[in-house]
Amino acid sequence: MGANQDEPQRLLGDFIRAQRQMANLSLRQLSALTEVSNPYLSQVERGLHAPSVRVLRSIADALNVSAETLFEQAGLIDHTAKADEDEATESAIKADRRLTESQRRALLSVYRSYVEANDAAAAAE
Repeated sequence: MGANQDEPQRLLGDFIRAQRQMANLSLRQLSALTEVSNPYLSQVERGLHAPSVRVLRSIADALNVSAETLFEQAGLIDHTAKADEDEATESAIKADRRLTESQRRALLSVYRSYVEANDAAAAAE
């Protein structure tokens, strides 16, 4: 495994360590909150292990960070794909000639408000 392949794990570990330090938690305290062993968490923070989804959720809960944020840091979620999906949905609404122009604008407005609300809720997790 090359250094470039290890980079996402190291960046994830750095992010988790920074979040833990901002929460004023020791590694031992985070271990107790997550029910994940202290040595394993230490290895995750040093980029030596890629944690499972279950471990990432536990860490997110303990650090009061959204699981989506950790999944993105771990490379499990690609926000560019999400942006492409949003663009495709909006393009489909704009292209639907069965709707009037005012109906398309209203539908786009509602769609965008739902997406924003869901993004805000996910960030608040």
